[in-house]
Amino acid sequence: MGRITEDLIRRNAEHNECVIFSLEELSLHQQEIERLEHIDKWCRDLKILYLQNNLIAKIENVSKLKKLEYLNLALNNIERIENLEGCEWLTKLDLTVNFIGELSSIKTLTHNIHLRELFLVGNPCADFDGYREFVVVTLQQLKWLDGKEIERSERIQALQNYAAVEQQIREQEKAYCLRRAKEKEEAQRKLEEENESEDKKKSSPGFDGDCYTDIHADCPSAMENKDHLQVPETQEQQHSTKKSDEIEDDLAFWNKPSLFTPESRLETLRHMEKQRKAQDKLSEKKKRVKPPRTLITEDGKVLNVNEAKYMDTSLIEVDVQPTYVRVMVKGKPFQLALSAEVQPDSSSAKRSQTTGHLLICMPKVGEMITGQQTPMSVKTASESSKEQTKPRRKQVERLEVDPSKHSCPDVSTIVQERKHKPKRMESQPQVEPSEAEPDFDDNPEVPPLI
Repeated sequence: MGRITEDLIRRNAEHNECVIFSLEELSLHQQEIERLEHIDKWCRDLKILYLQNNLIAKIENVSKLKKLEYLNLALNNIERIENLEGCEWLTKLDLTVNFIGELSSIKTLTHNIHLRELFLVGNPCADFDGYREFVVVTLQQLKWLDGKEIERSERIQALQNYAAVEQQIREQEKAYCLRRAKEKEEAQRKLEEENESEDKKKSSPGFDGDCYTDIHADCPSAMENKDHLQVPETQEQQHSTKKSDEIEDDLAFWNKPSLFTPESRLETLRHMEKQRKAQDKLSEKKKRVKPPRTLITEDGKVLNVNEAKYMDTSLIEVDVQPTYVRVMVKGKPFQLALSAEVQPDSSSAKRSQTTGHLLICMPKVGEMITGQQTPMSVKTASESSKEQTKPRRKQVERLEVDPSKHSCPDVSTIVQERKHKPKRMESQPQVEPSEAEPDFDDNPEVPPLI
């Protein structure tokens, strides 16, 4: 069953930034609230309050809400109108589908001078003869009753017949109160019988649905083994029988005719809550912690297990052993037995930043140089530098080999050729004219050709 708590009000005050002291509108419908409490202390500035479809049986703790204008208490278990005198600015009151049978209790609303709308449809009092005339005359400030406007002629006519209507209403109220008293006694007797039957079920063995196997404690071992083999079948049969009984009880409950009373609403709610608890209990059984998975057998054999789902690197633990590797992902193992022995100290685990794959490198024993062979494999700095210079020397020697044995050009010759004149100049050598030629004229002012 629900109650009005500060946390409940704050969760329904998101539109006011969860501040409740200045809250002007509050909706607490369908919360299975049984009692109206705390609101007049925590939410003094309320103007609109929705409390429909709950289990409220009495109007209380709202007299300090001076600014309240609209109060919705439809679909509750209210049987009497009371404790609303302090709601000075109450304009609209909705009591649709409740259990109000004392129609004379509406006289307490005469102090709410600003009340303009009232809804009483769906209550037992709405079926009384003269119901509307009685309300129209009693509450002169009303303008609307059950969604229908009150006309001036209707009020005048109701005033003329008020004496007879009032007497008629009192007689119907008295008959209703007697009937309600009998209904309450019957509901109380039925509730006591149900509680007694529940106590008997709880005290009977096997109520919790478990199978007790200690009855064969004194039997021989062979008999115990035989009984042990028959236990699962018995448990399954008991479970199916219990489930079928529950289904039959549920169908019988919903097919059983019931009166429209506050007790019947509470009984229906208790039945639904019982079903919900049974469903939760069943789901809890399904979510029981599984026994720890066997990773290594008693004889030392390593098993292959894959129960992990890869996720964030911080949730992954890698354990490399000589004969197996185990990856724990959020407590779930992924284990592989290795076909060859590896070196755990030289192993490494990396996570790819692009693909997200986990790469575990585990060198085998014997393929890498062990500690005793380290002096032979370790090289000094001078030896390593000599090995690095050897390829360079070989490259230089290729340029200094004998040109008669190889077709490599002579470096010295190449350098000399570069110092000679261009071939174009050599192909056209300078020819000095001889003095014997008759047309030669030697002009001293002309510089010689180079």
